[in-house]
Amino acid sequence: MDKLAVIKIGGNVIEDADILQSFLTDFAQIQSTKILVHGGGKKATAMANQMGIPVQMVEGRRITDTKNLDIITMLYGGKINKNIVAQLQNLGCNALGLSGADGNAIQAVKRPVKTIDYGYVGDVVGVNTELFQILLKTGYTPVCCAITHNQKGQLLNTNADTIAATLAQSLSQYFEVFLGYCFEKQGVLENIDNDSSVIETITPKKYKSLKAEQVIHSGMIPKIDNCFNALKNGVSSVKIGAPKMIAGITPYTSLKLKDE
Repeated sequence: MDKLAVIKIGGNVIEDADILQSFLTDFAQIQSTKILVHGGGKKATAMANQMGIPVQMVEGRRITDTKNLDIITMLYGGKINKNIVAQLQNLGCNALGLSGADGNAIQAVKRPVKTIDYGYVGDVVGVNTELFQILLKTGYTPVCCAITHNQKGQLLNTNADTIAATLAQSLSQYFEVFLGYCFEKQGVLENIDNDSSVIETITPKKYKSLKAEQVIHSGMIPKIDNCFNALKNGVSSVKIGAPKMIAGITPYTSLKLKDE
């Protein structure tokens, strides 16, 4: 079975042009087939602030009204995505930018209102695996932004971590999949103020105790939930770390289903 790397980069990697360029250089050199997933929330917030458009966050998740969706679409699907694609082309990687609507790549439904109305936020319900197989097997590298669609003409803002995990799971029946989450830290830290306190391995048992101790909290919880869900659904390995993780230079946190 061919190998596939699905890598997601967070906002802080996208924010710094030098870090992004270094990451893309390493990403382009990955020998296996690969998919890159990105968001760009910090840039979206900055643009909204410049335009005087209110930004509302609830537990780290963006309330996406019509004006914020316009900004996200312009940035995620436009400027950020095409800048990444152009840089990868310069590095000899034949990248192709995609939103969820392109080729019906990623389908979603508008998140139902329970206690909070998140607006135009999508929960993924389907992946066009045939499209991704065609692209990967003909030498293209998909670069997916964090926008999906509902197949009724509506674009939806969708969590990039979830998109990466869902792509990895959906394609694991055709490839041996590695899922990597790259952000500004060296991995999941025992002490947030000590960058060298990387937790090497997290199992479900360890995860439970780390949450109880409040070592892992807030936005890291849904990220790790996505990681374990991916492992339970066919993904071979999952790692969280800094951008240089993919070049094998820096430490990282590895997620595993069983204690060794």
